[in-house]
Amino acid sequence: MRPGRRHALCCTGALAAGLFSSLLAGCDDAEAGTSRVLNPCRDPLPRDTEGRELVARAFEGLDATRLVDTHAHLLGTGDSGSGCTVHASMGQWWQPLEVVRRRMILNAACVPADADSVDRRYVQRLHALTRAFPAGSRWWLFAFDKAHDDDGQPRDDWSTFHVPDRYAAAVARAHADCYDWVASIHPYAPDALQRLAAARLQGAVAVKWLPSAMNIDPAAPRCRPFYDALQAAGLPLIVHCGEEKAAPGARRDAFVNPLRLRQPLAHGVRVIVAHAASLGHAQDTDRPSQPTVPAFDLFARLVQEQRDQPGLMADLSAVFQRNRSADVWRRVLSQEAWHPRLLHGSDYPLPGVVPLSAPAQLAAAGLLEQRHVAPLLRLREHNALLFDVVLKRLLRLGSIALPASVFEARALAQSPATA
Repeated sequence: MRPGRRHALCCTGALAAGLFSSLLAGCDDAEAGTSRVLNPCRDPLPRDTEGRELVARAFEGLDATRLVDTHAHLLGTGDSGSGCTVHASMGQWWQPLEVVRRRMILNAACVPADADSVDRRYVQRLHALTRAFPAGSRWWLFAFDKAHDDDGQPRDDWSTFHVPDRYAAAVARAHADCYDWVASIHPYAPDALQRLAAARLQGAVAVKWLPSAMNIDPAAPRCRPFYDALQAAGLPLIVHCGEEKAAPGARRDAFVNPLRLRQPLAHGVRVIVAHAASLGHAQDTDRPSQPTVPAFDLFARLVQEQRDQPGLMADLSAVFQRNRSADVWRRVLSQEAWHPRLLHGSDYPLPGVVPLSAPAQLAAAGLLEQRHVAPLLRLREHNALLFDVVLKRLLRLGSIALPASVFEARALAQSPATA
């Protein structure tokens, strides 16, 4: 090995070690009275009275039999025969950012790095958290298709992770009292329409795309047959819009522009904009000569265009995390005309990524009472899913709060004819 190459690898290894040391050492969080950035993964129910009172308050006025988390991820390594995969780079010490990404996500899900089975431990912890909710609450568990090239062939080298439809369906079937499953089907695949028909027969409630990671252009004419089939099946399409942080994949960043969703909407598809396009910038394709603008502004334009049409929705997964702006938070709360289009989503396991939590910032923005910050952060240590719901239920902009309808999305799992 050349000396320069050896030196670079040693420096990179040192960087990885430094990052892990920082993670393990933690950072001060005065409001919570803790000094950590890793999830301590306590028992799923909070023991302190104040935390239990916040949970009880959050569920006042909610019909738990209609409560749905429309954005929850399944993850695994395939060690149980699930077929799940994770890109090799997430275990290579010379790619420290990918290693840290994997470590933080597993910690958020309370899966030990040395777990005998990542697949099983992930589902076990998820199930323990959901059991703390009132009976009738439900979660949509996402499959995640591989990236495909323009010829419709799967590309393992572009795929950050993969969760097969059959695995998501099996997990949901094993816990049918609380889980539904969301298919993930690449529209360029030669068998895309057959897979969609099969997913519908197996009970899928929606289809999920992450266009930048999967190499899907939602505006491409080649997607029209898939849109027609989706519309006929009555299944909504959940599409990530705005900057993507967790799964870089194929890195087709132009494809997560909210304006590219005009195509499926024109075909009558119900579209759920994941995260309400609340992060990053995108090209204003209506004014291509202008600089990029916040993707959230383009989402707002799309909502305005669709004001007389019911097909456009958005989920609030990750919207109130630390990496979103206070302007986004205020607009989501203040735009009451948007509220009938908004859906609760946790983006699990991300609420368990401790540095992403933002109660103190939300309080500083005047959207959360300061006295709630510390008990919320303690609640997160026990149950990231409860934390996410309770936080959103406590948010206020003056007298405006998110209505119960945001959380009561049970009818979405039904066909348009019966919803």
